[in-house]
This record gives sequence, C-alpha cells and structure tokens, in this order.
Amino acid sequence: MIDGLAIKKVVGHKDHEGFFAELVKFGEETFHEIRQTSYSETKQGVIKAFHWHPYWEMWCVVKGRAKIVIADIRDGSPTKGNTEVIMAGEDDMKVIAIPPGVAHGYQVLGDAPMGIIYHAEEPYDPAYPKIEHLPHDTPLINFNWSE
Repeated sequence: MIDGLAIKKVVGHKDHEGFFAELVKFGEETFHEIRQTSYSETKQGVIKAFHWHPYWEMWCVVKGRAKIVIADIRDGSPTKGNTEVIMAGEDDMKVIAIPPGVAHGYQVLGDAPMGIIYHAEEPYDPAYPKIEHLPHDTPLINFNWSE
C-alpha cells in the first residue's frame, strides 16, 4: 500500500426510518484536520484525474460508484511509483485518506452520476489554489483507465 494512505470501510446502519453512517471521526487513522468539506457530483463515464496538493484529503463516495486511482509521485517516498485502485460507492462506502503530494483521481462507473464528499486539511483559495493537475493519461503515472 502507498505510504501514508489509509482506507476505512464505512459501516452503515439501515432501518425502517432511513440510513446512518459515521464517515470521519477524531482518533481514527483516516482522520486529519478538516478546514473544508465539499460535495461534488460527476456524470457517468467521466474521468477526473489526476491532481495533487500539499495537504491531506479524505474522500467518500456516497452516491453511485467510482474507480479511485491513487498514485505515489512523491520524491523520496518508499512507495514512489506505486498505484492503488480502490472501488467504492454507495453500496461499498469507504473513507480514503490521501496523503499530501500523492496524485489521485477517479472514473465514474455505471449508468448514474457519482457523488463524493471530500474533506480537506486546507481550504480552497482561488488566488493561491495549491493544486497541481496532471492529464488522466500522463506518462508519469501510466495508468490504463480502460482496465
């Protein structure tokens, strides 16, 4: 596994009234300081990749399904060059804590949009975004999205 990456299987509780699940919780391996929480929906078939930033991010797919790809591009990392593929969705929720400097992205699977909640250790500032983008087919990562 990529150095620093943490994944927590989310346990949901359903009853006749609805559904409840704890996503992030202080003291868990997937918890890091949260300064912004966002929600995004992406249409089916779309690939949003890759990007990285100098802070932790915690992702959880809560609607639809996605293939999440995490690639260690950090100089000096013991797992530099490693790639992890994590399948997640509303029927298989996971919290994924992505370390600073690790590239990440996703592909929406199935025939419905995908919704993701993500917590960030730093707030987004459009004047100084701190986010670096790479194309989904960058040779730096060399990932085949069709597999």
